[in-house]
Amino acid sequence: MNILVTDGLSQAAVSQLTEAGFNVLSVKVAQSQLKEYINAKNIEGIISRNTFIEDEVITNAPQLKFIGIIGDQKVINSVSNAEKNGIQFITAPLAATRSVAELVFAHILGGSRFLHHSNRNMPLEGDMNFKDLRNFYSGGIELHGKTLGIIGFGKIGQEVAKIALGFGMKVIATDPKVAGANLQMSIQDQNVEIGLKTISLEEVLENSDIICLSVTQQKKPIINTKEIALMKPNAGIVNISNGNAIDEEALIEALEDAKIKFAGLDTYDNEPTPAIKLLMNERISLTPHIGGLTGAATDRSGEVIAKEIIARFHGKSGMDFFK
Repeated sequence: MNILVTDGLSQAAVSQLTEAGFNVLSVKVAQSQLKEYINAKNIEGIISRNTFIEDEVITNAPQLKFIGIIGDQKVINSVSNAEKNGIQFITAPLAATRSVAELVFAHILGGSRFLHHSNRNMPLEGDMNFKDLRNFYSGGIELHGKTLGIIGFGKIGQEVAKIALGFGMKVIATDPKVAGANLQMSIQDQNVEIGLKTISLEEVLENSDIICLSVTQQKKPIINTKEIALMKPNAGIVNISNGNAIDEEALIEALEDAKIKFAGLDTYDNEPTPAIKLLMNERISLTPHIGGLTGAATDRSGEVIAKEIIARFHGKSGMDFFK
């Protein structure tokens, strides 16, 4: 079976596939030439991270059996259209859990100590107005002893909780589908288990100094004007899950009115062209949807996908690679 890797794959994953008898072609193919290349090379599987696969490619490649997706970028228009054409999807949904959780704290630290703002102004004014900037950026938030509220207590939310506990924060969480969790932590070769029970959304909003959203795709925003009104004055909020989890207009208004002290965003309601008001707001720490795109997470995703390809198409079974 010929497999096209469009955006790179770790050597470990490539070795797994080749040793199992697959022919791996690591080639960056131009979008306009993808359909012709797939058919000319009799490609039966694609592993993609960023390369978009048009519907035309899917409907005109009857030999195509699967698409492996590294990360959470949208690489096809319609899953149902692909499935109608007999194409399977292979992902590694848990491989990036730690990387996403760490980005949450990159935003929290950036917002609580004005790093995103200071990094803009120090190159411009640091030589002339050092003392003024020092005064301006003083009075940051010390995380120890503060309360982190997590909305969505799945694997990522639980990993965020572990990091927060390491900072000495109190953690509260809400999730209608999760009653609680026993967090397994390893600290200096010592194993620790901490149990947390979830509470209501209203309780989390009212009692958190910083809020983190870690939820799946929503039909409507979880955080709107009503929910923001319940939050503590000068609370911070970080969204690394889905852009539509927060009403962006309500967020901007709350930041401008100083109801919210800072925000951190990795996902946006309109990608890849986020609202200009978000991009220009100095109270928001911004990243371009990179939560799961560390080198380690990308390599891990590729290896999980490679193992699953072997399990599905090489006669092996009974292997759960997503635990």
